[in-house]
Amino acid sequence: MNHHEKPADPIGPDLDIEAIEPGCDPDGSCRVCAGCAGHEDLTRVPMGKVPQEGEETVLLVGVRLHGRGKVYHFSPGDLTIRRGDHVIVETSQGIEMGVVADRPQYLPKSAVKVPLKKVLRPASNDDLMHYEENKLLEKEALVKARERVEAHGLDMSLVSVEYRFDNRKITFFFTSDGRVDFRELVRDLASIFRARIELRQIGVRDEACMVGGLGICGRELCCNTFLHEFRPVSIRMAKDQNLSMNPSKISGTCGRLLCCLNYEHHAYVDARKRMPSRNARVMTPSGRGTVESVNLLKEEVTVRLERNGEQDVEVFHVSDLLD
Repeated sequence: MNHHEKPADPIGPDLDIEAIEPGCDPDGSCRVCAGCAGHEDLTRVPMGKVPQEGEETVLLVGVRLHGRGKVYHFSPGDLTIRRGDHVIVETSQGIEMGVVADRPQYLPKSAVKVPLKKVLRPASNDDLMHYEENKLLEKEALVKARERVEAHGLDMSLVSVEYRFDNRKITFFFTSDGRVDFRELVRDLASIFRARIELRQIGVRDEACMVGGLGICGRELCCNTFLHEFRPVSIRMAKDQNLSMNPSKISGTCGRLLCCLNYEHHAYVDARKRMPSRNARVMTPSGRGTVESVNLLKEEVTVRLERNGEQDVEVFHVSDLLD
């Protein structure tokens, strides 16, 4: 089945099936990493770009759909919107509810993909009640869908369910070690829920983001709270920070390298440029010696000195080294 291709045999005139395979981009990555919900056509713009004098601008407001994931930008029109407000927005997939993530601001028109989708209105009490009702429906749908997965004998694990605000489409997120032929399952779910069905395979990092939990630091998972975009993390970062290569110490709940290795990596790289390497010969106020170890955070080095045929160990700040 093609990436966004619909099967040739839709179930009835009012039912449609959409099966999405892993990844939204040609390289297999997902453009909506955290809480991916198939909103790949929405507009995202660089918020750091400042309009030049005389440059044509447009007014934008950032919204997180369903209150999670990346920030997408919409035109607020004449509406008065504040950060934290719940709003109803128009997306390429239909009507959705979101939470305003930042204040409205003007950006250069050249940096924006036009035409912009609009914020239709602030969410009313009825909208909020409908959203909560959908949350209850999602829990019920997850239970029923897991029963159908077991009945079909599929090697997949359902993680989460997301109802579109207008209830015309239901997205099921799942994990699996390989490719899964879920066409019969999609037909089955479409006949049960009488709505368009989308099955989206996600990775273990996205699963941790959706499910949540506590990290080895004792705090809630970053990806489930404030981190809304996954950045590449490499074992090189752990080595640069002099961390133990024990997988249990540098891996998160998802089993992948800790996202927080990224947070201060640049500071370690900058400090390492100013520090001598281990086993390097250095001159100190107490004489010449060999570097035993390096403390990047304190910018201190432990040096084994050679004086009168005897060896002694002292700690020096990197600014105290003479060469």
